[in-house]
Amino acid sequence: MRYIRHYPQAVISQVKALLDNNELGEHLLKKYPRVHNIRTDKALYDYTLEIKQAFLKQTDPLSKVIFDDKISLSHQALGLHSYVNRRQGNKVKAKNEIRISSRLKRIPEPLLKMVIVHELAHLREKDHNKAFYQLCCNMQSNYHQLELDMRLLLICESIGQSPY
Repeated sequence: MRYIRHYPQAVISQVKALLDNNELGEHLLKKYPRVHNIRTDKALYDYTLEIKQAFLKQTDPLSKVIFDDKISLSHQALGLHSYVNRRQGNKVKAKNEIRISSRLKRIPEPLLKMVIVHELAHLREKDHNKAFYQLCCNMQSNYHQLELDMRLLLICESIGQSPY
């Protein structure tokens, strides 16, 4: 339950009830019956760029968006955004990179989009503050529900009952 410990007790009770009845996986499967078909780094980059162009045209460009095998879900990391400055002589080049856990190749598209929206929001807001979450909600109106559903999926995975 570590993924939802900061949620209201009513939500935690509902999740416990679903877990006790072995229905949490089924609940997610009913809500999100299909996994996305984005399997390559190129497809992930194109998908991310579409979202970025729709909401964050004025931000710095992305140099790389990839699925990364080294990102561990056990450390509560689904994606990473890095801002790298490289100096070449008198020039300083800034590169924005987004890395998404390879485990997310087999999840529903709305949940993948939620992780991408989260990482894209870091282009404008570095910290997880009110402005950050407002930006996430602007890019994906049901962001908070999707974040909860992703946490429920992580609970399923941690007990070996992932529906995907």
